[in-house]
Amino acid sequence: MPSAHDVPGVAELLEAAVTSVGGQRREGQDAMVQAVRKAISSGEHLAVQAGTGTGKSLAYLVPSIRHAVADDATVVVSTATIALQRQLVDRDLPRLAKALKPLLGRLPTFAILKGRRNYLCLNKLHGDDGMAEDPAEEQLFDPFAISALGRHVKRLHEWASDTETGDRDELVPGVPDSAWRQVSVSARECLGAARCPVGEDCFAEKARAEAGRADVVVTNHALLAIDAMGDASVLPEHGVVIVDEAHELVDRVTGAATAELTSGMVGAAARRCGRLVDQTIADRLAESGEGLAMVLEDLPPGRWDALPKAAAGALSVVRDAAASCRQSLGGERREDPEGATGRKLALALLDEVSEVAVRLLGAFDEPDPAKRRDVVWLAEQGPDGARSKVLRAAPLSVGGLLRDRLFGQRTTVLTSATLTLGGSFDALARQWGLPPAKSVAEQAGDPVPDPDAPRWSGLDVGSPFSHARSGILYIAKRLPPPGRDGLAPSYLDEIAGLIEAAGGRTLGLFSSMRAAKQATEALRDRLDVPLLCQGDDSTMLLVKRFAEDPETCLFGTLSLWQGVDVPGPSLSCVIIDRIPFPRPDDPLVAARQKAADSRGGNGFLTVSATHAALLLAQGAGRLLRGTDDRGVVAILDPRIATARYGGFLRASLPPFWTTDDPEKVRAALRRLRKGS
Repeated sequence: MPSAHDVPGVAELLEAAVTSVGGQRREGQDAMVQAVRKAISSGEHLAVQAGTGTGKSLAYLVPSIRHAVADDATVVVSTATIALQRQLVDRDLPRLAKALKPLLGRLPTFAILKGRRNYLCLNKLHGDDGMAEDPAEEQLFDPFAISALGRHVKRLHEWASDTETGDRDELVPGVPDSAWRQVSVSARECLGAARCPVGEDCFAEKARAEAGRADVVVTNHALLAIDAMGDASVLPEHGVVIVDEAHELVDRVTGAATAELTSGMVGAAARRCGRLVDQTIADRLAESGEGLAMVLEDLPPGRWDALPKAAAGALSVVRDAAASCRQSLGGERREDPEGATGRKLALALLDEVSEVAVRLLGAFDEPDPAKRRDVVWLAEQGPDGARSKVLRAAPLSVGGLLRDRLFGQRTTVLTSATLTLGGSFDALARQWGLPPAKSVAEQAGDPVPDPDAPRWSGLDVGSPFSHARSGILYIAKRLPPPGRDGLAPSYLDEIAGLIEAAGGRTLGLFSSMRAAKQATEALRDRLDVPLLCQGDDSTMLLVKRFAEDPETCLFGTLSLWQGVDVPGPSLSCVIIDRIPFPRPDDPLVAARQKAADSRGGNGFLTVSATHAALLLAQGAGRLLRGTDDRGVVAILDPRIATARYGGFLRASLPPFWTTDDPEKVRAALRRLRKGS
């Protein structure tokens, strides 16, 4: 094992890495690799904004691998999307490991690790009828069952004999969640490798074992959050975390920490227990679920500032009935594997129902909503005609969790192309539970408010793109503010004019699916170029068609704001219909804004404007994906120029040359069209 003194420095390693892929050193990449090295060495956290084209993956992987090899340690790299996980594991890390092997004296190793639900469970796959997710679905385990779901499950049985990893993402094409649930288990439902009859062959355990031996472990933000929240470690022991796509960290952690309760969950737990406890006790749990359904049906959807009396009663009955069932099941027993599996599944359902009911009942113990841990709301889910009510609880803030369980225990590097909002890291730092950046506090002459707060610094390494020469930001000031009744005719005229000038080549980013469909229907017959709309086909195939035909336009909503990477002439115009504020009736957004206001802050700027700035920056970032790209980002919402918060939003965008003259913009698009 090489010592730290024997391992070359990060500059030499980066040079070898860049040379091996036929690339060129970049100033921003050099700055980032040194900053990450320093953070790992000093233990001080780091936030790095690295624009598209910087080569940030190499810039954090090189010092991470060096640290892992020199110190015999593991580094965890967490991403928000499957696409980036696959890029790291299938492309970046294999090439980098090969390039660095001669300098490091051995081949660096890496692995990917996901939550247990993402792996095939052989015990559940080959179990008896008691393994079915629900007794009503037992027939699914007959491979000849004649149903769409049954055909999917049959295919999973066939795939099980071929797969080496059991990883759901390697099954192409995929299967619906309803089918995958029949062959997978959650961590709670798992018997454990020691008790499972096929524990030695468990795919999830093999993945964990491989991760435990790896220098670099690639995972996702949700599993990172689960590891931080839980008492038992899910990830291998590690002292350094790299959080890529860090702009999504808060939302992903919030999602992982959100709990829900439905009457259907209570009913499923009762049915599972019906085989294992006295029927009277199981019936009591089933009846408590029916009572909860009746109470929720009479209550309107929305956030709860106080716990309705009827709901408190129904939840208390559910809690007590679940506790009775669990007591009847008793403690650990020596039993056959099939019996142990059925019992474990029952316990998992009971514990989930019980814990969520207790969490909901306790959410209102603090009288001041701004100081509560959770926000509780009642929502509707399911297709029209079959809507059902669901109670949800989500953390009012995840900053405390991240501060204590992530930053308080591990050196963390956060990076993304979009981290500075309004020209500062502080908007996102506040959400992460970090104090204002050192430079900001020191320049203001203020003492750091909390001497025990995590120490961190921010670095913007810029972008290889010359935004002012390569792109135009067009703000359509002459248009009216957007209304609630869909796109005004003037907006449709503006969109049509831009597309005609560009000759297609346009990505339309809309704040709602309704607006995207309205624009598509209104403009398809009016324009002479192909116009695709999200939902016409899979998003992946639509983006592929858009990239392959320069005359094609693509309209869509949220996933396109962050998920489109189309360099070259197929994309020369990005249109944003309105500032993407979150829905004002979103219960979590409303509660967070109200809490910020109660602390003397500006809730709208802290929550809604920050959300909008992040999405705007991500959307505008779709334009320049290669160093030769040129084009226009057109924001049709005039409030970005006229409203008081407009300056904050504009400061969050790349430094394009800005104009409000539509003729200049259309002329520039026509020139680009002729030159392509």
